[in-house]
Amino acid sequence: MCGRYVSTTGPQDLVNLFGVTRWDPAETLEPDYNVAPTKDVWAVMERLDKDTDIVQRRLRALRWGLVPSWAKDPSVGSRMINARVETVHEKPAYRKAFTSRRCLLPADGFFEWTPLPALPGGKARKQPYFIAPADGSLMAMAGLYEFWRDRTRPDDDPAAWLTTVTIITTEARDAAGRIHDRMPLAIDPADVDAWLDPAHTDPDELRTLLHTPAGGELVVTPVSTAVNKVGNNGPQLLDPVPEPA
Repeated sequence: MCGRYVSTTGPQDLVNLFGVTRWDPAETLEPDYNVAPTKDVWAVMERLDKDTDIVQRRLRALRWGLVPSWAKDPSVGSRMINARVETVHEKPAYRKAFTSRRCLLPADGFFEWTPLPALPGGKARKQPYFIAPADGSLMAMAGLYEFWRDRTRPDDDPAAWLTTVTIITTEARDAAGRIHDRMPLAIDPADVDAWLDPAHTDPDELRTLLHTPAGGELVVTPVSTAVNKVGNNGPQLLDPVPEPA
């Protein structure tokens, strides 16, 4: 799974990197070295502008943890942070979004944990690792987004609509495979336009874009257990620590 990641690229840089044509400068997020479920995250998507009838590539801050439109309340989102690539096209919570509401979630890299033997007289423990492209490039993680209507709020309340996202995961390969069996699936740069295009709705064609994770070699770095606490943040979370014995 992917339960934590790092996102430090500023919105103006994301606008330039992904060719975004619409972004509200009033919408900002601080660099986050410990992105956790239910936090707001940057998402790149394409939507049809109803006034101009033109598809616009947008950058928006959305909540991580997908809430299906039919959910009774948004609490379910905390359990729907990942969608498996093997079944995303057929699961009721994701299949509609898969054909019509796809996005990219920019990330510097992600965290995974591996179990360690318990110390004498101690509890079981896990070692966190930061996993990122060796060339320092930005990961464009495949995602889906969904709209949820809070029926307890009036139509003119800005909080009446909640937009949430999930990350598509795949079988871990390369160096990440020795840490965890799953990892976020990054979209190849050559497939970005096709992935975001809302006119592409055929599930079989879309699945061909979800192939071997994009990018080259991944670097796996053991880091401090400080990342275990969601409230901890900052670049020090990426400082290497000795590999556990």
